[in-house]
Amino acid sequence: MSENHDALGANSEAEGAVTRAQGFSACGFTAGIKESGLPDLALLVSDRPASTAAVYTQNQSTAAPVHISKAHTANGSLRAAVVNSGNANCATGEQGLADAREMTQLTASLIDCEADDVFVNSTGIIGHYLPMDLLRSAIPQLQPVPDGGADFARSIMTTDTFQKEAVATFEAHGVTYAVGGCAKGAGMIHPDMATMLSFFTTDAPVPADSLDACFRYAMDRSFNMVTIDGDTSTNDSAVILANGAAGGEPLTGKSLKAFDSALLAVSTALAKMMARDGEGATKRISITVSGTKTWEDARDVARTIAVSPLLKAALSKYDPNWGRILMAAGRAGVAYDLDRVRIWISDLCVFDGTATGVPEEEASAKTQGAEVFLRMDLGEGKAEATAWGCDLTEEYVRFNADYVT
Repeated sequence: MSENHDALGANSEAEGAVTRAQGFSACGFTAGIKESGLPDLALLVSDRPASTAAVYTQNQSTAAPVHISKAHTANGSLRAAVVNSGNANCATGEQGLADAREMTQLTASLIDCEADDVFVNSTGIIGHYLPMDLLRSAIPQLQPVPDGGADFARSIMTTDTFQKEAVATFEAHGVTYAVGGCAKGAGMIHPDMATMLSFFTTDAPVPADSLDACFRYAMDRSFNMVTIDGDTSTNDSAVILANGAAGGEPLTGKSLKAFDSALLAVSTALAKMMARDGEGATKRISITVSGTKTWEDARDVARTIAVSPLLKAALSKYDPNWGRILMAAGRAGVAYDLDRVRIWISDLCVFDGTATGVPEEEASAKTQGAEVFLRMDLGEGKAEATAWGCDLTEEYVRFNADYVT
């Protein structure tokens, strides 16, 4: 699957991704939660019960809707997801829990299912009660349609500058299946989970136990490899609905691996979009760490390099200071022999156990595109992992200094 992004990172070929799979409909709506008047309410519906899997924020200051959705996804089946943007419904106590439950009840009444079959989430400013009068009026007006995926993706955005959507197809037993996904997230992004909301759909018949394993694998290698600023949110959630609407036998063996690959392709594309859309960012940074004994070691080093504010600031001004890569890697908790380490900026080897003497001007030129590629080999094994981040600019500071005030 190709991302095919334009200059901002949007993927026009994937527009409406979450309703590309058969049996799904969606919509977006302007309920009036955002003062800007932009869309702020979204609904995704499967026309039949769907197997589901979900992962959630590890932040201890967890928002009310996350508590409700954890309970609802525990049964392994959903019919719908309802989401509001502009208000996180976090730090709102018992009232917040009651409001999140009411959102599921209102949605259940609309599509004729049980409230437990509805996933709910919110995103926006912490510490404000939901304007339930607006939601009580808006949710019954929602009209999900088969081509409503793009409106859904637009309505969950907060500080995002573009919609993040991706889609892939795969074949199994003569049937072509789709996997679609959309996400929001541009700030407070860091692994376990990265700050984002993300929704995936597939019309493939994936058994619930297999779905959970595939989903966690994909999340670990995509969203949990993205960092913007080292902070995680109170509302982070990712969920997948597999409704089997395209027919065929339940996926196993090679057919399940084909689904696994498609899901990973979609989640990786979305993760890279978030890195490119980091608040104030001018470029995406791709960090591949190889030559480790385990994937976990490569992951830890790559993620530590990606979050380094010193490196991020340097790259914002085209400074190819590879010493900051070396510094960050050294605090990742992974043992290695410095004499074996090699570092590249794009295709230039700047360190090979010692400085290689590449002219600074030549290395700087490799940092001036829309994406900077860094690679570090530790010389200890054969494992490899890639993380994504972005540069740190003055605009990030200005934006977040003024976020509420």
